Amino acid sequence: MTRAEEFEELRPLMFAISYRILGSVAEAEDAVQEAWLRYESSPTLPTSTKAFLAAVVTRISIDVLRSARVRRETYVGTWLPEPLVTDPYEDPARSAELADSLSMAALLLLERLSPLERAVFVLRDVFAFGFPEIASAVGRSEAACRQLAVRARRHMHEGRPRFEADRREREELAARFFDAVRDGDVAGLRELLAADVEMVGDGGGKAPAFANVVIGADNVARVFASVSPVLAAIGARVEPCEVNGRPGAILRDRDGKVVGTLMLDVLGGRVQTIRSVVNPDKLGHVGPVADGWAFARELKQARRLRD
Repeated sequence: MTRAEEFEELRPLMFAISYRILGSVAEAEDAVQEAWLRYESSPTLPTSTKAFLAAVVTRISIDVLRSARVRRETYVGTWLPEPLVTDPYEDPARSAELADSLSMAALLLLERLSPLERAVFVLRDVFAFGFPEIASAVGRSEAACRQLAVRARRHMHEGRPRFEADRREREELAARFFDAVRDGDVAGLRELLAADVEMVGDGGGKAPAFANVVIGADNVARVFASVSPVLAAIGARVEPCEVNGRPGAILRDRDGKVVGTLMLDVLGGRVQTIRSVVNPDKLGHVGPVADGWAFARELKQARRLRD
């Protein structure tokens, strides 16, 4: 097998590691490409290509994360990770860990960790790398990596909900939710939402956030019920799909271009959080991106005519 063939075989794993460290599809893809350049130019073949590439992409991702955090301090509005519709890496033996670590809630918890804690947690708890390999990847001793892993697990455990819904429950509730959205059913929506549900939007100042922060079942239900009939009137559609391993949807305009994504967090038989990403810089990998401002103007005009 050539170097290029070996790398392509491991590319999905490299992307999966980097995305979980960075929360950015574009930056993860760049990190993977940089790892390839370093691997290609290496004068000798590593004993383990997988361990070598994992270490390289981890180091690159840590460096990128450190600079990205500085940029996020001046981010306009709420920052959310870039939505991921399809995870290219699959491992049946780690399917539960992979799915849990991909959710928006988990990625936001990872944001609370230091870059080293985040990298160690991802390599150890998500991808089950050994501590010798992790120590080599992050440039710390095995003992230090074990301590980093303990701290990271504690922070992640403290922030996780106690009783998260299983996959079937999430899917069934999401199907009912999007049916109610399509029908503009305020009562049906209210029944599916937690009393203190939050709807958070990420427009980054580059598109009107679908909802910056809306709190409470009545308020969130009214937002969806007022918008959904107008979406149909302008030829837009809400396309349910899995986003970051959780129920979600893609909002498309009449031409099929991507306006934004929605993700649902389900807990205790209710939708607890709805996260919307409409920043066009975070949507290019999902498909051709719509003009968010033009879409919002058309939506507003259609609502005016309807009222």
